[in-house]
Amino acid sequence: MKSQKIFPGMILIGFGLYFYLESSNIPLFREFYSWPTLLIIVGLAFLGQGYKGRDYEAILPGTILVGFGLHFHIVNKLTIWPDHIGTFILVISLGFLLRYQKTGAGLFQGFLFLSLSIFLLFYEHVMKWMGVIEGNFSIAFEFWPILFILLGVYLLLRKKSKK
Repeated sequence: MKSQKIFPGMILIGFGLYFYLESSNIPLFREFYSWPTLLIIVGLAFLGQGYKGRDYEAILPGTILVGFGLHFHIVNKLTIWPDHIGTFILVISLGFLLRYQKTGAGLFQGFLFLSLSIFLLFYEHVMKWMGVIEGNFSIAFEFWPILFILLGVYLLLRKKSKK
């Protein structure tokens, strides 16, 4: 039986610590008094529910919230950290892969998002590399989002095969 007390307990402890430290105005933690910290707290509560409470479906939202919160904290502090949509898709991919580790479901989605994030993060490098083969191929490559749309429609409309 899944324990339902972990998530609210962690939320109360996390928010309590956050508001206590904010009201104490401790200079060491000043940069953490922001909404990304609240995302991390809620995400950690989901991850606690997922792993400790054995509610493995909570791993995906937990990973996404912690990942997005960390991204917003780090993006303006580390110059090597990419401020790119591919970063968000990479975090979502990590969530699916971590959930797959416990449930056995979501491997396809995890690798799909991982592939998309790698493509988006390194798009400019790929385009420079493909510059060697420019010409008619570059015009066709402008329409790559349509390929995603068609693949998505296929996945929605295909019928499951009966075994």
